[in-house]
Amino acid sequence: MSYLNQNIKYLRKQRGYTQSDLAERLGVTRSIIGAYEEQRAEPKIDTIQKLAYLFDLTLDQLINHEMSTGVEAPQVDIKGKTLRILPIVIDQEDQEQISVVPVSARAGYTHGYSDPDYIRDLPKFNLPLPELYQDKSYRLFQIEGDSMLPIPDGSYVICEYVENWQDIKEGESHILITQSQGLVYKRVWQDGDNTLLLKSDNVLYEPYTLATAELIEVWRSLAYISFSLPDQEDKKASDIEQLTEIVLQLKSDVEAMKK
Repeated sequence: MSYLNQNIKYLRKQRGYTQSDLAERLGVTRSIIGAYEEQRAEPKIDTIQKLAYLFDLTLDQLINHEMSTGVEAPQVDIKGKTLRILPIVIDQEDQEQISVVPVSARAGYTHGYSDPDYIRDLPKFNLPLPELYQDKSYRLFQIEGDSMLPIPDGSYVICEYVENWQDIKEGESHILITQSQGLVYKRVWQDGDNTLLLKSDNVLYEPYTLATAELIEVWRSLAYISFSLPDQEDKKASDIEQLTEIVLQLKSDVEAMKK
């Protein structure tokens, strides 16, 4: 007997999702979610895989175990021991290609990350550099915004796939694919057993925590490609302005202390 349909409804309510919320995360319509829960339709295998990722369950648990009986869902699979699918693209010489996730594809990636057809349709290329090993998987993510300056807005970050999330290196920058925030590019620290601390390189942005249950994929950043070359004169002017502001602030603080 399969408990899939009733588990979908139970787990959705347990997470506080509406049918529309769950539909958006799975890339389907709200009516389809209703059909699943009322046992008028069965999800396709790729949808079942996405559900397993979303609720941090194995396929066996999602299909064959009745969640509503009070049996607690397992802890987040930090080590990647259960099914964790990473579709890749191979060229004619059986070499893995690097898929590119531009800014325009970021929203779609959070739904299509485990869909081989979606990954196959992304731009891809080979990068024969000695720093990139053949036994590892790489992906290129385009970032936006200024939270990780001096890496400029629009840069492409070359990343290495991290299957075991215990291998996250403290203080290094990572691309995190998350359930609620989509694609996030931050420096990462462990903050307890089930929480990560995320920090921007731009001090104007406050650090914040993220539950590991939110994670879908983790990618360690290695390098970046930018088409925004710095203007030396602008840099000098900017540095002078910043130094002037610091000196003026120090002067103001000293005068305040004298009073």
